[in-house]
Amino acid sequence: AITALRDVMQNSRDEIERLFNATKAEWEAHYGPTFNVGAWDPREAVPAESWRDKVEELDLETFAEMIEENGNGKWLTHLTMIKWEFRLPFEDPRKPMEPPSGENLFRLLTGESDVTLCPGKEVTGKVVKNGDFGSQVKLEGDVPGFIPLRNLADDHVEAAEDIVSVGTIVTAIITEVKMDHMCVDLSLKMEDFKKKSSQWGRPQSLPPLDDFFDREAAFKIDEEKEKERESRLRALRLTIGGSSGTKIGGDSHDADGGDGTQAPRTGKVTRRACAHPAFRNASHSEVDRELKEAGDAMVGEALIRPSNRSCDSLAIHWMVRPGCIKVIEVHEEDKDTDASIGKRLIIKKEVYGSIDELLGRYIAPMNDRVEEIQHHRKFTDKLEDELDTQLYDMKKANPNGVFYFICWSESYPGYISLRFIMSRTARNHTIGISPEGFAWNGKTFNNLDKLLNEFKKNPSGARTPQHRSSSNSSALSMSSSMSTSRQSTGVRTDDTSRQSRSRWGPAAMPPVPVTASRWGNMPPPPAGPPPSFARPDGAPPIFGYRPPPPPGAPPGFRQ
Repeated sequence: AITALRDVMQNSRDEIERLFNATKAEWEAHYGPTFNVGAWDPREAVPAESWRDKVEELDLETFAEMIEENGNGKWLTHLTMIKWEFRLPFEDPRKPMEPPSGENLFRLLTGESDVTLCPGKEVTGKVVKNGDFGSQVKLEGDVPGFIPLRNLADDHVEAAEDIVSVGTIVTAIITEVKMDHMCVDLSLKMEDFKKKSSQWGRPQSLPPLDDFFDREAAFKIDEEKEKERESRLRALRLTIGGSSGTKIGGDSHDADGGDGTQAPRTGKVTRRACAHPAFRNASHSEVDRELKEAGDAMVGEALIRPSNRSCDSLAIHWMVRPGCIKVIEVHEEDKDTDASIGKRLIIKKEVYGSIDELLGRYIAPMNDRVEEIQHHRKFTDKLEDELDTQLYDMKKANPNGVFYFICWSESYPGYISLRFIMSRTARNHTIGISPEGFAWNGKTFNNLDKLLNEFKKNPSGARTPQHRSSSNSSALSMSSSMSTSRQSTGVRTDDTSRQSRSRWGPAAMPPVPVTASRWGNMPPPPAGPPPSFARPDGAPPIFGYRPPPPPGAPPGFRQ
């Protein structure tokens, strides 16, 4: 038995050596002598069908199922560990603790790597500080960036303030990623933007390009990016580092008439000179197409474009969920020119100072509301017809129950539909979403549970009547007194006959006050049935009516 066990272990060691040599030879045939021996793990690097040792012939999965069926517990994990003990005896499965290097520390703190941040990639950031040696930029994900003074423009630059201003959104290109210093070097020079992707150095951590790499497709992508960049620069009317001395983020010569006077506004819808990464000088369909083609990555994001309604309005295209885009109108005030962005952006009387503030104070809270809806216990991601069918089935199973759910509205993008059934017909309420909360029945609730509690108290959604004016109240009191006087005579009034009974039960009518007459208060009617007004004997008939004579009466008899 010991000899057989020794043979099995020796067979596994020979198999691991064979697989190691085969993997190393295949790697070096494609990528050269760059195979990392210490990082090779046969548990992960070698597929199961490549093993040929005797241990692999054992069907451990079936054996573990037989043990479990007999009621002796789950043993598959333990048997797998024993199999690897045969293959790799005396090996510690734990990895040694190593201090994080510059690359690992940069990846842990920023979440970026050589794949996401590499030389030649365009990034967008905000200028946070100008110094003697350049400008500090904060990139997306709070990654620190730096634009040296020599890379701010193609020509000589005396100070960074001459090119960029603090708070300006700039699109730069990465020249070097300094992971040890936790910083990314950037450039605004046009010659760096015009470089092809193949002219930038490839990081050593990435494998080299093989012979099957489609270089023609890469050149075509570079040409499309260059055309898009040129059209964007023409739209912005900026010449980075040019002789015109245009300052990015400052007042350009196009904003005035050239002699320092303000150019008159034409009042026409035109392209805007805005460098914000969320702004697009595009049409409604183009912005929608860009959001939909991006897929789930753009859910919760918003793009802004010039609105076609007027020259003083913008349109926000907010992607609520995949395939659903809500358009929000923004009014602009304090504009310098038709091509500039207003200094005051207004949505429903709420004022925002910039596009960043608009996205932070309006779009971000709306995304929080959407997340609250999707995680609510009553939310169902179904179509309205499917949800109504489910309500009918639940009502049929339990006729005395009241059931309700929440789903997305199909008729109004960005709204939710509260669908419920109480008797026989499924009904619905449309609920709006705003940064302050959820709007329904003329009220705004800061969370969905409060709205549902209000719905339970008032399922029909009817608003409470407001107080009427003095003229209406006097007319109401007059009609009430007339109705009271008619009822006192025992005559059925039209007002009483026309009262409709509600499906929620008879409405409680307020007591009608007794109106004081100018002749004094009228005495209340006596209790009991009304007195009978019988005609006394010998009195003339009422309204000339004479009853017929009794049977057998002589002719000429009068009663």
